[in-house]
Amino acid sequence: MVGRLGGRSRREVPARLLRLEERFAAWRTTRAVGERIPTSLWMSAAKLAADHGLNQTAKVLKLDYYSLKKHVERQSPDSGSKVAFVELPSAPVSPASECLIELENGQGASLRMHLKGTEVPDVLALSHGFWIAD
Repeated sequence: MVGRLGGRSRREVPARLLRLEERFAAWRTTRAVGERIPTSLWMSAAKLAADHGLNQTAKVLKLDYYSLKKHVERQSPDSGSKVAFVELPSAPVSPASECLIELENGQGASLRMHLKGTEVPDVLALSHGFWIAD
């Protein structure tokens, strides 16, 4: 029987994540009560979370999602600088104007906005929500 991790079978979990899960399990069996997770494990978890997503990594490694998120942010404080700034014109858009904006993150998720007419949604808020979503 294949073991299950957070609703996924072990076959669906990346091998690197499974190896780190084994390291966490070994540490948990030998740790003293109240002992903090070693920095080396946190660093490895943060690196894999950047590759495989916070939610999946936290579930597989049995970590608090928000604690892992803080370690990911500490490990790559300049992650926001990877996104190029695009300034949209402030001039009114003519009724016949159209605009297509496509965003894609490193995990393969994409967002496509097809804008028509004079009503322009808050593109900055939509983009920000896309980039910080996990």
